[in-house]
Amino acid sequence: MSTTRAMIAALRDRLGAGDPMPPREPLPPVPAPPARVYAPRREQSRFAREAARHTTALVGIGHVGTRYATDVVLQFQAELAVAHHAVAAELPDDWAAAHGFVPLRSRVSTHREFLLRPDLGRRLDGPSLERLRAEADRGVDVQIIVADGLSAVACQQSGPALYATLRVACERRGLRVGTAVCAKFARVWLEDEIGQEVGAKVAVILLGERPGLGTGDGLSAYLVHGPRVGKTDGDRNMMSNIHARGTPPEQAAERLAALAAAMIEQGTSGVGLDLARVPGGDAGRGYRAPQVRQRLVEKGDR
Repeated sequence: MSTTRAMIAALRDRLGAGDPMPPREPLPPVPAPPARVYAPRREQSRFAREAARHTTALVGIGHVGTRYATDVVLQFQAELAVAHHAVAAELPDDWAAAHGFVPLRSRVSTHREFLLRPDLGRRLDGPSLERLRAEADRGVDVQIIVADGLSAVACQQSGPALYATLRVACERRGLRVGTAVCAKFARVWLEDEIGQEVGAKVAVILLGERPGLGTGDGLSAYLVHGPRVGKTDGDRNMMSNIHARGTPPEQAAERLAALAAAMIEQGTSGVGLDLARVPGGDAGRGYRAPQVRQRLVEKGDR
């Protein structure tokens, strides 16, 4: 036996290898866990009951012990699934042309790249740039762009309706609206290049916004005066949460058209725009009817 094996054998003997199991002794009795049943509180406070009538937020949801009730957890999971679905959805290549828009595309090649490379979503690819120069009207007052953004679902559901109502609202104010275009894999700043190429006074991009719990169909609108590559977020004005359960497209269109007209009149946008001078700027800012949170999971679905 080698010296090393002899040392290991001696160490095992010292550690009790010859008698590896300790003497068997009866185990002490283990007491049963206390019997405690946590029941959810069925009643709501007066404050929670009244507040729930005016918001889609989860107010006064109660608890079971230290945890949420099962139906609340299931609702969370269902709403999160809606958000995941919106982010994962991709705008079909033929959707724009089928709805009367000139199809454009950013420099992004795949949906995964779109999520990981925001910079590529801010510029048009070569073929789209050539198509825009060949087919789009130039020297317009307002160039409207419909885009997928982070929710192709919102673009497909609310994009055409918002575009149509916004175009009518702008033309009613005497503004000339440019060619209808739709951009795939688009980020907000893509409006700068498109507006610059067509020589628009104001560019407006209507794109799917980052989904929240249960709201994967919301659109956001960003407006910029004198669009050109290099504009910053401080140069823009925006409106979010445009969908049936938020700000309806018809109401949003009037506000956006008023902003576009004010930008042209004042010659600026973003932090430099005097919102107090926007015609009809207070429209839609009064009391709104209470909203009801949409339940995606009912107790009978479990």
